Amino acid sequence: MTTAPVTETTDNAPPASGRGYPQLSHLDVLESEAVHIFREVAGEFERPVILFSGGKDSIVMLHLALKAFAPAPVPFSLLHVDTGHNFPEVIDYRDRTVAAHGLRLHVASVQEYIDNGRLRERPDGTRNPLQTVPLTEKIAAERFDAVFGGGRRDEEKARAKERVFSLRDEFSQWDPRRQRPELWQLYNGRHAPGEHVRVFPLSNWTELDVWQYIAREKIELPRIYYAHEREVFRRGGMWLTAGEWDGPKEGETTETRLIRYRTVGDMSCTGAVDSDAATIEQVIAEIAASRLTERGATRADDKLSEAAMEDRKREGYF
Repeated sequence: MTTAPVTETTDNAPPASGRGYPQLSHLDVLESEAVHIFREVAGEFERPVILFSGGKDSIVMLHLALKAFAPAPVPFSLLHVDTGHNFPEVIDYRDRTVAAHGLRLHVASVQEYIDNGRLRERPDGTRNPLQTVPLTEKIAAERFDAVFGGGRRDEEKARAKERVFSLRDEFSQWDPRRQRPELWQLYNGRHAPGEHVRVFPLSNWTELDVWQYIAREKIELPRIYYAHEREVFRRGGMWLTAGEWDGPKEGETTETRLIRYRTVGDMSCTGAVDSDAATIEQVIAEIAASRLTERGATRADDKLSEAAMEDRKREGYF
């Protein structure tokens, strides 16, 4: 009688699927992709710049750039389109970060454009839609040929169809018919004189990914991202911060509430959310349970029309 051979197994044998290699977490994969994008831009372009506002996405983007080129310095300067209605805590964070890493910061000021008559204040007081002209003119004046932005595809439908390398014409405008396929993480940065490319290293990240990465990397953020008491008033279904930007108006009363900010932009159009999430673990738990995107819940400028973000992107904004 013939018996079948016995195959020995041991607890130390590597799994067949993994072949003994360590398994990367989803954050490792996202980080690796972003680092690859930064290095690809450094090799393809002459004058890249990183948009840096002091918001969480731009903070994560700068952190990734620092890791991509360490121990060498980041080979890009920073650019901030300052509306003049920014949260003081965020501007303070921006300036401290620039000084800490010895970076060069370019500032395109919306207030300067208003003062010299090239832009006019909107009746509603919001300045976010006024950022396009200062941004595009600064890009042209400094001859930036690649501009990093922190846009993510989960934020809004206009951004959901954006490429990682987004070609812009000589007027900084976006044309969907000119965008290129990006198979196998191969990026085409070719552009004509006067054109440039917007680059989005966080395209495939979600809001939850960003916060989990911030927790893992122990990245400092401005305090307004965590629960704190603030004087706010109600407008358009959102809690807005009182300030010199035409808020609150007659009939709008302020009150002190425990809130935090999911996204940070111009004070006139960035709403706070009621929250007691004072730690990063509590913020992550809160976001995991949320069914509203951060921009859908807190950005009045995205509600100006059904296609507000799409229109601004075509005009030259991100």
